Amino acid sequence: MASVLSVNVGMPKDVPWQGRTVHTGIWKESVPGPRMVRRLNIDGDGQGDTNGHGGEMRAVFVYQIQSYQYWQRYLGRDDFVYGQFGENLTVDGLPDEQVCIGDRYRIGEAEFEVTQPRVTCYRVGLRLAEPAMPSLLVSHHRPGFYFRVITEGRIQAGDEIIRTRTGPGQLSVADTDALLYLPGHDVAQLRRALNIPALSPGWQGSFRDLLAAAETGTAAGTAPVARAAAAPGWAGFRPLRVTRIVPESTTVASIYLAPADGHALPAARPGQYLTLRVADAGQPPPVRSYSLSSAPGAGAPGTGTYRISVKHEPHGVVSGYLNGALREGMVLDAAAPRGDFVLADGPGPVLLISAGIGVTPVLAMLYQLAAQRAEREVWWLHAARSPADDALAGEARDLLTALPHARAQVFYSGVSGEEASRADATAGRLTAPRLAALGIPAAADTYVCGPTAFMADLRDALTGLGIPADRIRTELFAARPAINPGVAARPRPAPHPPAGPPGTGPLISFARSGLSVPYDATRGSVLDLADACDVPTRWSCRTGVCHTCVTPLLSGDIGYSPEPLEPPPGGEILICCAQPRSDLVLDM
Repeated sequence: MASVLSVNVGMPKDVPWQGRTVHTGIWKESVPGPRMVRRLNIDGDGQGDTNGHGGEMRAVFVYQIQSYQYWQRYLGRDDFVYGQFGENLTVDGLPDEQVCIGDRYRIGEAEFEVTQPRVTCYRVGLRLAEPAMPSLLVSHHRPGFYFRVITEGRIQAGDEIIRTRTGPGQLSVADTDALLYLPGHDVAQLRRALNIPALSPGWQGSFRDLLAAAETGTAAGTAPVARAAAAPGWAGFRPLRVTRIVPESTTVASIYLAPADGHALPAARPGQYLTLRVADAGQPPPVRSYSLSSAPGAGAPGTGTYRISVKHEPHGVVSGYLNGALREGMVLDAAAPRGDFVLADGPGPVLLISAGIGVTPVLAMLYQLAAQRAEREVWWLHAARSPADDALAGEARDLLTALPHARAQVFYSGVSGEEASRADATAGRLTAPRLAALGIPAAADTYVCGPTAFMADLRDALTGLGIPADRIRTELFAARPAINPGVAARPRPAPHPPAGPPGTGPLISFARSGLSVPYDATRGSVLDLADACDVPTRWSCRTGVCHTCVTPLLSGDIGYSPEPLEPPPGGEILICCAQPRSDLVLDM
């Protein structure tokens, strides 16, 4: 008969870690006597990061004494105490390979239901002083699991654990964990998992994405969100020759690029971007990304080229060079078109929203729709300061005339009503009330590109109008928002070289952050170097399990230590466990 050996609780606290502060509740201590179990946790317990832990579906975490004994032997340690793995209940029995999602158990006065395996997180490695622990828990099939509280009540050490119901799918905790995090996502098992009502919504969503990827033949990563990715058109950088430079406004020029090596350019999807390495703009050569602003396929219509449209930003070294010193016939190094901000096929309405130079990727989408003579309802909403700043406006108007169900509205924030009216536009900004007044369809597939604040405001406005969040896609050419779970917020300076003497290893270029620094092997992974440079990073496990840190590799070669449990899609790497073997250019 399984039983409770210890009830463990602990409130979140601040813990120093790698020069930062982590707010975490993983430090649990054994408590005597009965404790009341409530819907969200046990009395005296709390979670520091409720995005990844806690909540109704993860109210109580369970770990087995048999796994304690296993890890003591494996790690050669004898210093473990109850609560060492962050669990609320240390139990004798209930092995992960036998307990199933949806099983129910009575303990003392309370009843519980199994909802999911442990969330793979770096904090268990922090608690154990074993950084590789998140990967080890998965690869050794000993994750532990979460309970949902069905009936509140008191429990205590010594209580027997009685199973009251078997989960409908008979899918064990260990098998569920492996299905998400390890290679070989079995389609039949994915379907079986999705038919278990007790499985937590987050894991259901990940399994739905994996199933869709398996059924459509696309590549998919592991948790937390499956990713569809096609291999880039070529590896690294290749030379493209400037064939035309066309001024579009006083600050924007379109640059047409053809292959300098005579080999045809692969098709690009509408909304993707090129990354350029501009040797003549500085040393080390700066790297920047620009949306393709022309039709998809082999570039702008009839030219066999790619086209980008670049705004000269104040004090912008690269944009200044491209708008000033660049000449026809010169050669630029370019990485293959990339990006998942792309126009999806479908019969429903499509909403294209942009501000300023953010028009470029959605203009490429408009080219695609016009080329298809799409019968879809197409909405074109664009914001600029004035007609003079509205680069590519004429192209957009011409394309819209080819679409039978197109609607357009342009907003100029820096002109009078009369001037805007002459340009067939509206004076003022594109605001939430104005968006609401347009009567846009709630079922629209929506694409938004522009300044960060603009996109955030528009996303809020669009969801307020009833457009589901998963139908709203945004494109950001600055560094993506960081995901650093549990790390206390602090002022983040602009990306900079790390403190101390410069490294002597390969050059690491963070393209979105505009920073290139030599690698220092003492820092460990590429992620460690990025953290030291205050480049915004995205991670959770830091050991090659969760794929939160997956990053496009534009050029270079890497090795892994530790090896990830499942490799990322082609053209991408897991920076949390990657070390450079050559100079790298990363899309971050």
